[in-house]
Amino acid sequence: MFGGTIAGVAFQVLIVTVLNATPVQISVLSALSVVPYLFFGLIVGALMDRWRRQRTLVITSIGRAIALGAVALLFLFDALTFWSLAAVILTLGVVTLFADSAAQPFLPSVVPRSSLVMANARLGQSETVASTAGPALGGAVLTLVGAPILFAFDAAINAVSAVLQARIKVNEAPPLPRTQGRHIGHDIVAGLSYTYRHRTLRPLALSVHIWFLANSIVMTVFAVFVLRELQLTPWQFGVTLAFGGIGSFLGALLAPRVGVRLGAGRAILLGRTLVVPPWLALAALPIDAYTTAWVLLTVVSTAQFLYGLSMGIEDANDIGYRQAIAPDEIQGRMNSTIRTANRVIFFFGALLGGLLATHYGYQLTIGIGTVIFAIAALVVAVSPLRRARHDDVDDQRAD
Repeated sequence: MFGGTIAGVAFQVLIVTVLNATPVQISVLSALSVVPYLFFGLIVGALMDRWRRQRTLVITSIGRAIALGAVALLFLFDALTFWSLAAVILTLGVVTLFADSAAQPFLPSVVPRSSLVMANARLGQSETVASTAGPALGGAVLTLVGAPILFAFDAAINAVSAVLQARIKVNEAPPLPRTQGRHIGHDIVAGLSYTYRHRTLRPLALSVHIWFLANSIVMTVFAVFVLRELQLTPWQFGVTLAFGGIGSFLGALLAPRVGVRLGAGRAILLGRTLVVPPWLALAALPIDAYTTAWVLLTVVSTAQFLYGLSMGIEDANDIGYRQAIAPDEIQGRMNSTIRTANRVIFFFGALLGGLLATHYGYQLTIGIGTVIFAIAALVVAVSPLRRARHDDVDDQRAD
């Protein structure tokens, strides 16, 4: 995660300053990181129920190291072009798809069921620290040593990750033998059927899909609204994002206790509900560029803090419950089903957010996103998921 955030900064600098990419080229490069999920997400998820997940993680880390090392070599030999960089980004997107699809179903093999929420919370905290510190360090290293050394350094980080992943002591259950005549299409259909027919996973999946739609809308317009409409300075904008990171870290810290005390369903409901007030405030409060600067900074920073807090609480409990309730042989397909649908929804939701902002303005668009957030919480509140606990036993067959 730390290496990925460093590379993210370097890629942005290369695209804008070295390749002088046009807006269309920038959008193409951004889309390439999502394309693998749209076309291969369900297939790769099915494969993760057939393959060794630890081995997949090691291979993908090695693949990242090779791809990032290739960027350093292309830069050194002055062979870096739009198309060569596009090939690298697409390769990284495919590798990341395999890595993500292996990581979530692998975790239940590493820690006991009772520790899944805690483990996911720790991973969430790690991601928050990496996403906060990584970009700053990446910018500094890029300035001091240049792009080739930075990408070589990031390749080395991924090589170290591969070694650490290979050294994990785990007794991973071998994949179940496939029935004669059963192909991957059958596996994908079984994963979809299991996820969307399950009495608690169905409302969980629907709720998180609706949440992603709302999130794609508000996040598409948030930066433009704050920087252009409210006219916060770049450093003030950075402060508000930092408060979001603090909230996310604190939420992940609290998530295990909240999950134990309230149960998985109510902890998820708390996270889904807590996200509504901050976006409602940004949509409804009479704030504009003429509002006092410290008032704007306080409102936006508080909104980001609560937004991060809500995600920290719900993510660990959401993912931990999924990992605990589903049998091992369906984990890859169940997680990839939810994750792929989320990526598709986010892709189209971002387009919708841009259209809404163009025709109805930023605050009304954020208001629409807030209503959708509330619907996501309502799905949990009126479904059997609300009473779910992390120690529930699944009573539905995977296949």
